[in-house]
Formats: sequence, C-alpha cells, structure tokens
Amino acid sequence: MSTTLELPKLYSEAKDFMPLNGTDYLELYVSNSKQAAHFYKTAFGFQSYAYSGLETGNRDYESYVVIQDKIKLVLTSPLKSGTEVGKHIDKHGDGVKVIALWVDDATLAYNNAMERGARSYLKPITEEDENGKVVRSGIYTYGETVHIFVERKAYNGVFLPGYKSWETPHFNPAPVGLKFVDHMVGNVPLGEMNQWVQFYEDVMGFANILSFDDNDISTEYTALMSKVMSNGNGRIKFPINEPAEGKKKSQVDEYLDFYEAGGVQHIAVATDDIISTVRQLKSRGIEFLRVPDTYYDAVTDRVGKIDEDIAPLRELGILVDRDDEGYLLQIFTKPVEPRPTMFFEIIQRKGAQSFGKGNFKALFEAIEREQELRGTL
Repeated sequence: MSTTLELPKLYSEAKDFMPLNGTDYLELYVSNSKQAAHFYKTAFGFQSYAYSGLETGNRDYESYVVIQDKIKLVLTSPLKSGTEVGKHIDKHGDGVKVIALWVDDATLAYNNAMERGARSYLKPITEEDENGKVVRSGIYTYGETVHIFVERKAYNGVFLPGYKSWETPHFNPAPVGLKFVDHMVGNVPLGEMNQWVQFYEDVMGFANILSFDDNDISTEYTALMSKVMSNGNGRIKFPINEPAEGKKKSQVDEYLDFYEAGGVQHIAVATDDIISTVRQLKSRGIEFLRVPDTYYDAVTDRVGKIDEDIAPLRELGILVDRDDEGYLLQIFTKPVEPRPTMFFEIIQRKGAQSFGKGNFKALFEAIEREQELRGTL
C-alpha cells in the first residue's frame, strides 16, 4: 500500500453534521501558566488577551489566554495540590488537554456526538456574566485529550465568563505572522489508529482524506503510519499517527513513553510568509529541526519552480513539497516542553492541500538524530 490521495473531492465525504466552524481555542495544562504565557509571548509573538484566577474568583486554577490572529492558547495551572489539572501534568507533563471547536449549537453537537457513541466529558453547561452567555459541552477523544464544543453567539465578552481582560502595556513583543491552526497531529498506541479513525468518522462526521503507511513514512531505523481526518469544510484536520515496526524506537514510541498515553504530538500553525516568520522565531530563541544541507541541492528538481529563492530556505532549514494543487513550505520546532513530546510546525501553503510526504524521510531522520542525542532511539 502507498499514499492514498483524492484531492479533487478532498472533503466531500465528510458529513459535517455539527457543523464545526473552526478551532476556538487550545488549552494546555502546564506547570507554570504565568511563565508559559511569558514564553509564548516572547518567543512566538502571542499577545496578552484574558486571565482567570484568584482575582476573578477562581480558587482552583489559573489560566492565561494569549492570542495571535485567529489562534488562542489557554495556559492553565493548578492553584493547589490534588487537582485533576495537577494530576494530568504529573502524568503527562505539559501538553494539550482541550481542543475546543467553535459551533453554532453546543447542545446539538454534544447530543449528536453522544448518540453516535462518544464518551461524555462535559454535559452542556451555560456560563453567564454581564457580557452574555456561552454554552459549552465536551467529549473525550484519544488518551485524555478532549474536544470542547463552544457556542458563543450570545457572548460579547473578552473570552469566556469567568475571565477578565489581561493587558501588559509595557511588554507586548510583536506578532511573528502566525495566522490560524492548520492541523493538529495526535499520536496513539500501536493498533489504535483505525479505532480513532472510525471514531472521527462515526462520532464527528469526518472523512479520511489521506493515508500513509510505513512505506511512506520510514527510515532505515523507524517507521510510523498515519491517517488524516477532516471535517466537511476542511477547517479542522487531525492526522492520527501510530508506530510501525522498525529496527529502533520511533518518534511516536518516544512520545508515548514520555506522555504516557495518546495525545497531541504537534500543532501546525499557518503563516503567509514563512521566511519572515521563521527568521523572527529563530531570533527569539526557537530551535528547529535541521535537515542535511544536501536536501537543497535537488529540491527544485523534485518540486519544480517555486516563488521563493532557495538560499533563504537553505539558510533557515525550511522544507518544500508539492502535490497536484500546488506546493507548501514547512518547518518543525524541537519539543517545547521538558519531555520530548509536543512541538510546533510552521506551514505556508501555496495551493497544496497535503502534508509534505516528500519531506518525511529527511524530517524523520532529523528527528532520529535528536532521539539519538536524548538516548531514546
């Protein structure tokens, strides 16, 4: 088997019965929300946006919300011991707990999902303040990751009830050009990929738009398999990875060992100018995976003519790939947490709808070099 790709009807098989309007926010459980917020502002160019904590009457946890264009990150830490947030961090380390999805009707989305076999995380709840009301509901997905459905059509506040505006007028590093969440990749244990593909098809109405097996994603030492799930409008895309047999421990195995469950491996964020974005991120201390310089000697032979000069791509380590619809440019950070788990992808699409299959081998060899340094290969 090799890659399956049907670009002309890429999203046509998705039912999209909820429907999903886009990614509302991503909530990360982290050990120190105040310091994490400072990191994402300083290094990634996010802006101060909203806050919940002791000053807002929240006695259990503290959350800082940072924003860049359409991307909202909620960074949450417990305020006392023995909490569910704290137990989650103790087991998994810092990482994504909530993938919140913007819907028109959070009750309908929840009821539809439950009727189709979902496991409940949060029954529909209405939260109100002087700015209106928000309805939220939620279901479990792989590992302890959850989807929260957010209905905010009757709300005019800064973020959610229970939050206040958070401003830092004397410290707001400029944005770096990140626009929106392009896709999010989940890693699951061996044998679970098809189970979760079925979940997204049956429960969420998604379609499997791309499939990769270990012939597509392999090196001399490691391999993995992946299937990409998408909703009907193409705004929500979830590749799901599982390890495949190899001579050594793959990046998915390493992730599962340290995260101790299935979870979000990386967040891909879009930019309209990847060269400018990556230059700024590097100048702010973000470290990226690096492929061998020889990758660039034959890149135009493989992908054809592109708008960008090769020199800055080579200098910055940006990868290029092409499909029937166009091409894309992408680069991957090293893990941004103490455990070798979550990282970010920066992606610019110039028509391409795929995920960089032509870069898989070079990329995964770069990951293996990092694994070798960590002693986990």
